This record gives sequence, structure tokens and C-alpha cells, in this order.
Amino acid sequence: MIIPESERSAAPLVGEKVFSHPDMVRANEYVLCEYTAPVRDVCVFVPCAKVKPYHTSPSHRNYDEVIFNVLAPEEVHVVAFGTCGVTPRELDTEYPFANYDFVLGNCNVLSVKKRFVELESSRLYRYLEKTRSSYRHRIAYCTGDFRKAMQRACTKTDLDVTIVPHEETLERCRVRGRKFEYGGLSNVQYLADLRGALLSISGTSPQDVRLERLEKTLGDNDWYLL
Repeated sequence: MIIPESERSAAPLVGEKVFSHPDMVRANEYVLCEYTAPVRDVCVFVPCAKVKPYHTSPSHRNYDEVIFNVLAPEEVHVVAFGTCGVTPRELDTEYPFANYDFVLGNCNVLSVKKRFVELESSRLYRYLEKTRSSYRHRIAYCTGDFRKAMQRACTKTDLDVTIVPHEETLERCRVRGRKFEYGGLSNVQYLADLRGALLSISGTSPQDVRLERLEKTLGDNDWYLL
């Protein structure tokens, strides 16, 4: 247990104040200072989700089906990031990661988004540096403000992080005027980029993943919600 019940703040874990909520700050400091990451060949960073724990969400089940079709569980460490800060998969059932309520994709306040990118890029940078010796390869699967935060974190370190979907894939799938112009991360073309990045590392020939079936489990605009 990261934060015992007797030590938790009475402040609600709701809205943009989640970023600076004392328990969220404390939980992230635990991850960034005390937590020991497992030694794995690959770390895959994926966005957090509205459904909690994240690993039970439709979007994360889709990511997992692609990831674990290519890599064995003992080869990969999945780490969620976003509104939650940085959350290793094995901690996503813990308070406060499993208890807050805020969806960045539904927020249109530019100052809030800017603050998120600044704070999250700092946390990601710290995690990358902390786990420098834990992983041989790093892949980040993300779009939008999550991608901006990861890209900014990468500029501060010499560690190599492969960010997918590729820019050309994003532009090919972009629909201007739509609320989420780039759609959801369960888009089959995006998932193909994730699989390609994993394959380039593994050098194996996995069984086919039925990407078209995965995409149909989510609506096109649901990637921030699930």
C-alpha cells in the first residue's frame, strides 16, 4: 500500500486539481524515488484510462493483446502515464491511481493542458533516468498531449525512446474538424505501428493479431475515455 488509509487526504480526487492533489504527488514521488522497476528487455509506455484499474479497460486489453502477442510477459514491463503521472502496471490497482476522476481529453482549457505537459514531462524524464539500467528498449504508444509530454521528456535525456504511432500514420488517419482529430489508439493502423516497433526489437515472427477486431471494441473517439 503506497498511502495507508489513515494518512490519505480528505480532498476529492476530482478535476484538474488531481495534478497537485497531495496524495497523487505523494504516490508519484514514491514511484520516482522509492519504487524499484523490474529488469526487463522492453518497457512499453501507454496512456492511462478512465476505466480503472487501467489494465481492465478495453483500450489496455487491446494494447496487451498486441504487446503480448510479440513479447512474453517476462520480457516486457507496461507503464501507464498521463493524468496519473507515471504508474507501473503492477501498481494500477493502488490508491490513488485507481481512484481519481479526471479526463484530460474532455478539458479544453489551454492553461490546464500546458500545465499537464510541463508536469508530466518532468515526471517522465525522472522515470526514464531512474530506470536507465532497468530496460534495454523503450516504446511509447501515445498521441495528443500525452505524446507532447513524452516528446519533451525525451529531449532531456540521451535514452532512446521509440514513439508510435509514426507521424505519417497519424497524418494519414487525421480527420480535421473531428473532436479528436487523430481518433483512438485502437485504430488498426496505429496498432500496426505498435506491433512493428515491438517486432523490430524482438526479431520474432508472432501469430497474427486480428487488429480489425480490436478496433471494433472501441468507438473512434473513446481513447481518452477508456
